[in-house]
Amino acid sequence: MLHRDQESTDGTDGGGLAVPMAWLYAEYIADELLRTGDLMPPTSFEFRAGRDALALTIFLSDTGGELPGVRVVSQLETWLSLTAYDQPWQDWVGERMDQLTAERARSGGPAPDLELASAAWRWLEETELLAPDLDAVPGGPVSGEEDGPQVWTPAWQLGLPLGHLAIHLF
Repeated sequence: MLHRDQESTDGTDGGGLAVPMAWLYAEYIADELLRTGDLMPPTSFEFRAGRDALALTIFLSDTGGELPGVRVVSQLETWLSLTAYDQPWQDWVGERMDQLTAERARSGGPAPDLELASAAWRWLEETELLAPDLDAVPGGPVSGEEDGPQVWTPAWQLGLPLGHLAIHLF
């Protein structure tokens, strides 16, 4: 989060360490939304997937360059629409990441927020979590799982609906 009254707008003060405040703030908001929803234990991989998907949504939807601060409640509808089931969230994330990367390349400044967002996006894309197979045929063969058939699912596909539900429950 940038403060307009400071001389430095890149998160540094005279060549010091750039602090990724926008990403950390987005992650904090996502964490609080998920904890409030009490959907799963905060130590689970599913919780991390939800937090990262929601933090990416919050961070990337901030087109003004400054997160909403106390106006978080006014952004809930935007985040709900971005995380809705019928939305191309994965494509939107890719486009926004490309746009922010190009903007950062033009400015030449440090990008600690973008680096953390990129790391979260890589984890969400590359990590697969075992989840219930929602496409399984009802009454079909069960392979011994206690709660029905399961399938390996990219973390973002599991985290995105959790994030959406957490916003809705808030």
